[in-house]
Formats: sequence, structure tokens, C-alpha cells
Amino acid sequence: MLMDTDAAEAAPDLEPRVERIGRELVAQMPTARKTPRAAVERRVMGAMVADPELRAAVFRFVDVRPACADPGEVARHLGELLAEADDSPLARRGAALADGALTRRATAKAAALGVGQMAQRFIIGSDARAALPAVEKLWREGVATTIDLLGEATVTEDEAESYAARCEETLLTLHEASKGWPSRELLERDGLGPLPRVNLSVKVSALTPLLRPTAPERGIAGAEPRLRRLLRVARDTGAHLHVDMESFDTREAITELTLKLLSEEEFASGPSAGIVLQAYLTESPQHLDRLLDWARTHRRAYPFTIRLVKGAYWDHETVEAIQHGWEPPVFQDRRACDRNFEELTRRLIDAQPGGVVRAAIASHNLRSIAHAAAYADARGLDVELQVLRGLGDETQAALLAAGRRVRAYCPIGDLVAGMAYLVRRLLENTSNDSFLRAQAEGVDLTTLLEKP
Repeated sequence: MLMDTDAAEAAPDLEPRVERIGRELVAQMPTARKTPRAAVERRVMGAMVADPELRAAVFRFVDVRPACADPGEVARHLGELLAEADDSPLARRGAALADGALTRRATAKAAALGVGQMAQRFIIGSDARAALPAVEKLWREGVATTIDLLGEATVTEDEAESYAARCEETLLTLHEASKGWPSRELLERDGLGPLPRVNLSVKVSALTPLLRPTAPERGIAGAEPRLRRLLRVARDTGAHLHVDMESFDTREAITELTLKLLSEEEFASGPSAGIVLQAYLTESPQHLDRLLDWARTHRRAYPFTIRLVKGAYWDHETVEAIQHGWEPPVFQDRRACDRNFEELTRRLIDAQPGGVVRAAIASHNLRSIAHAAAYADARGLDVELQVLRGLGDETQAALLAAGRRVRAYCPIGDLVAGMAYLVRRLLENTSNDSFLRAQAEGVDLTTLLEKP
């Protein structure tokens, strides 16, 4: 896709803008928290970054924690998993955890507390009502939210119906509460029109137990009535409903279902809705072509929102492809992925004039954020920037201080439901290619802002 004249003229001067915005954001980031809990968290994350075997042991512990019936089991599992990290200085401590009832109870209590505290960095409440104080606090500070109900890949119709009911209850609860929130012009309107106060992200895989790559039509048929119901609730309450994207093998089914429903006359006037585009997929430019073509030929009262993300299933996609002897559908080179992310960012921003598409750029990568902001500024257009609760807090604070629109992706659910989410976030952000890891290791700011 060729850039228009204005975009082409803006591109040559972009790098100085990117560096200036990136440095300004870093200057606005709050200094490291100095509470004892924050210090412990930093040491734990630092240890996982430095020691891959320890990181793997912790991931396995987090994964089995919900199955532990009592403190003794917690201590035993933690000890065994740490002991497997042979090269870790903590291995000897792990082996010692099985000795003595007093040690076992104390270690189990500490381990359970640590897992709970780590999950609470990401999860703002067990349900919509419990999350209201955090959501309202963010709104009053000037930060919008999108709520994600934890609990994926349902296996029964009852589970799918329960998830749909929780989504409906969340929309209704947030709608009622939002009536009392103060006005926030930056969060309620952009250059394309009004922005809903309430924003909910949903997973199609949780709306049906039938979503299978070998029979996508069954998954579409199973999820369709529940997604239609949620679209109606969102329309009637004036909320935004966003469809999350998951693994590559379900992308087509999720896309087909979303576009099918939003094409119906019933939803032409609302609700505000959108979908996710994953930049780590090598086919993402072609997929964006499809989404933009659909948006141009199906004009709705609200622009079609496309949230651009890097993608959270890199390990899954790569391993599955290798097992089947396929070419991995994801970029194997980080810089190639970063270049693709920036190209997609520019295309999304360029598509905004005329009100067909609304871009939302979700990243913790300083370069990616600065690039999106710089390009939008150069084009004289709005762009929404999104971060994850718990991982993007410092970036969120900097964007807020800079007067830019920022939305936090906030999961809600119980501790057990949050384990898979927590593991995936930790895998992303302590991996070798993680920007947050590079930042934590003190990589020079100029290097972090380099053009990929």
C-alpha cells in the first residue's frame, strides 16, 4: 500500500520526532518504586531474566499452584521445581524445602503469598463489581480501560454460557457505574467522534467449546448467538465491544464471525466495536488489507477499531509449527517483527481520515510507542496508545503526563483463572527479545530508540 502525499512528506522527518518523543516519555516515567514489595519483585524478575532454568522452574510452579490442595503440597512442588534448576544458586534452598514441618509451612505460606501478589499486579478484581474502584480511579486520573474477563478455551456449553453471562454482567455493571464518573474530554472524544466510557474485550474461544481449526464453521455457529447477545448489550448501553485475537489456527474463524455479525443491518448504528491485529504474524499485512477493505465497504455509525499488538503466542505458534513440519506463521527475527509493527502502525493511522477505522496501538516497546506518536503527530491525527495493567504502569504514567490518550488493558477474574494469563505475560517479558528485559538490563536509550 502506497502512502498518500501528506504521509510521504511526513516520513523523512520522522526519526528526530521519534527520538525526541521517546526521550520525553522516559523523562516522564516515575522513578522505581522503593517499597519492600517492589524491591522483592525487581529481584525476582531480575533473577528470572538472568537464569533461564530458574525462570522455567517458576513458570512450572505458577502453573501447578492451583492444583495444590494444602500448604504442604505448595512447599513440596516449589522445592522440587527449584531443585531441578541445577545451575541456579537457589537449587540447594529448593532441596531443603522438604525438610521440617515448620520450614514447609513457612515456605508454603510465603510461596502462596508471592504468587497471589504477582497475579494481583495484573488482575484488578475478581469480578466487575470488585474491579469498579480500580477502574474509576484510573478514569479519574485520566486513563481509559478495556476490561478482559479471564477464563479461556471453554470445554462445555455451561462454561461458555457462564462466560457470556459474566461479560453481560460486566457491561451492565460498568455502564451503571460510569454514569457517576467525571467528564474526561480526552477519553470521551477524538477526531473521529465520541468514545464510549465502557470498553470490554471478549474472547471467542470462551464463547463456545466448539472452536476447532479443523471445523471452523462449528465454532462460528457455536459462538454466534452469544457474541450477538453481547453486541446487543453493548449497543444498548453505549459500550465498546472488542474481539481479542488468539492463536493463529483460530484467526480466520474469529475474523469471519466478527465481520459477519458487524455486517448485519441490526448493528449498523452500533455498538462501537473492533478486532485485534497481531504484527508477529507474517501474513498480518494481507490480513490488514482484508480488514480495511471490509471497513470501507461496510460503513457503520462508529469507526471500526483495530488494535495492533505484537502477539502473545509466539512460543505456541513456533512449537506447533515445528511439530507439524510447517513454516512458523510468526516472524523469527525480532527486528523484522518490529519493522512490520511500524509499517502496520503507519497504515492504520493513514486509514483514519474519513472515519472508517480507528487505530489503537498496544505496546510496551518505547520505540514502537514513540514511533506511533510521532507519526500521528506528523499527520495531524489522533492515535490511542494501550498498555497492559501491571507491566505498562510506568509507560502509562508517562503517556498521561504527556497529555496523550492511553488505555490500560485490565484483566478481572480469580487467581486460578489468571494463572495462564500470568504465565504468558511473564514469558513475553523475560524472553531474550523482550524490550522490557532490555530496558531492565540497562541498554542505552539511544539503542532502545533505534530504527529497526
